[in-house]
Amino acid sequence: MSESGIEVLGLCKGFGDRVVLDGIDFSVPAGSVFSLLGPNGAGKTTTVNVLTTLMKPDAGVVRVAGYDVGTQTKAVRGAIGVTGQFASVDDLLTGAENLRLMADLLHLGGREGQRVIEGLLARFDLGEAAGKMAATYSGGMRRKLDLAMTLVGRPRIIFLDEPTTGLDPRSRRTMWTIVRELVAEGMTIFLTTQYLEEADQLADRIAVLDQGKLVAQGTPDELKRQIPGSHVRLRFADAARLDSAARVLTGSTADPEGLVLRVPSDGGVKSVRFVLDRLDEYAIEVEEFSVHTPDLDDVFLALTGHSSTEAVAR
Repeated sequence: MSESGIEVLGLCKGFGDRVVLDGIDFSVPAGSVFSLLGPNGAGKTTTVNVLTTLMKPDAGVVRVAGYDVGTQTKAVRGAIGVTGQFASVDDLLTGAENLRLMADLLHLGGREGQRVIEGLLARFDLGEAAGKMAATYSGGMRRKLDLAMTLVGRPRIIFLDEPTTGLDPRSRRTMWTIVRELVAEGMTIFLTTQYLEEADQLADRIAVLDQGKLVAQGTPDELKRQIPGSHVRLRFADAARLDSAARVLTGSTADPEGLVLRVPSDGGVKSVRFVLDRLDEYAIEVEEFSVHTPDLDDVFLALTGHSSTEAVAR
């Protein structure tokens, strides 16, 4: 994990008078998942385009798989794979033919190419559908085939651009499992997603991009701890107990309609025990309690002013 898969230092990119990326820095360790989040127009697409050699940076140092994206473009392209938001499979070919096309383009022929194709069909559970036209595949199958095509060239780093958009929950979780398996094998994943839960589940580190600047980065838990809002939620059987608890637990917020009291807390054992001990001290019975901590949507709202998945989408 000490080896860097991607190194970005002082990356700047603009179009005319408009600055899109304003000196951003981040590092992605090899064999990890890095997720870039940001609202519309934040600069996510431009960042990915620079990292995948589709655009040249105006300033800064950008190295992917150890190669400079500006001066070693061919080497970078040979080390990466890119899977876009929309599957790039050819509907007029079968699943196996799509993979064969990629193998031929990469000059991977003969027994070696066939071995790779058969291995990928098996890995992605596409063996039975290998001879069927891709046009007949479900959305989840198309995404799996698209990722399998990306893996034909055995890249060291994969860029996944919203890989589960439009998939049902079961297909989405299947893709999550595949991503985890790839990382366990040492592959580096650069992920953009409109699903905050997806970033929370998969990413080792997350960076939040807003108006061309990185406003925060860290592990999901580190980002959540930066945001106030942790509380203990208490529900009572009647309004009398709710009112009594509100007087005892200063700084709390009552919801009379739901008979719920929210008590600010860091979510730790000591603070939760203090709340329950205070209720016991005054013989106030509580029906149920739970600890709530900020999620990535809270983080996103606090950092960018947007909270919906629409705001996260590019």
